[in-house]
Amino acid sequence: MVGILGILIIFAMVFGGYLAAGGKLGIILKALPFEMMIIGGAAVGAFLIANDMSAVKHTLKDIGKVFKGPKWRPNDYRDLLCLLFELIRLARTNPVAIEEHIENPEESSIFTKYPRVLTDGEAVSLISDTLRSASMNYDDPHQVEEVLEKRMDANLHHAMHSSHALQTMADGLPALGIVAAVLGVIKTMASIDQPPEILGGMIGGALVGTFLGVFLSYGIVGPFSGKVKTAVEEDSHFYQLIREVLVANLHNHATNICIEVGRQNTPSHNRPSFNDLEEALKTVKQDAA
Repeated sequence: MVGILGILIIFAMVFGGYLAAGGKLGIILKALPFEMMIIGGAAVGAFLIANDMSAVKHTLKDIGKVFKGPKWRPNDYRDLLCLLFELIRLARTNPVAIEEHIENPEESSIFTKYPRVLTDGEAVSLISDTLRSASMNYDDPHQVEEVLEKRMDANLHHAMHSSHALQTMADGLPALGIVAAVLGVIKTMASIDQPPEILGGMIGGALVGTFLGVFLSYGIVGPFSGKVKTAVEEDSHFYQLIREVLVANLHNHATNICIEVGRQNTPSHNRPSFNDLEEALKTVKQDAA
């Protein structure tokens, strides 16, 4: 919703200010389809050259983050902490029983309580792989933390590709706008024998290309890139929470302490309150009793 509001403000201020200053939209509207075809078409073509189909699909999907924001909400962080609490407690009381949950999360009575977490393959894999490693005596906290850190860095780098691709497009749009403007000037020079009022309209149409390239770059695509980057970085905290809790578990801290470590490392705007989490954990304990 905020993203849509931002776009509306951009268009209202730019074109509203132009009209208020006495500008006429006629020249812009007349030239817009052709300039957009040149600039937009070239930008899309360059984007396809620079990225494989997987990256293209990933970028198109991530554009939704501009309007939806980060995937994970405060309730998801609370649910994740409750899930980790159940798994750690079970792993300590009955190491054999935990295997059925980490080997088949889709059929696990624990994982299925938290459908939002279960739908995220990376979160489930991160939890299952780390708990499985601990059961195989690969439980050196420092080594596991290093492995998890490298894994999350690689995932974050991959997730950032959409933002980088959009920013590359934004950087190229002003130059493509100049290309369109130069083509407009070439067209104008071919009609140099026309009256001044006609030449003026043609020059104005050519300058629409420069305007459009800069406008799309700094007003639309660049901010899209920034918002996608912010959303991806925000969502990465969800996986960092998993790492913090599971590493604390390998240090043999009490289960409640492990969960509190995770809660404290949750960003403040998504962090469940101590009392809210305690109530959720009480419910978990009652269901397990």
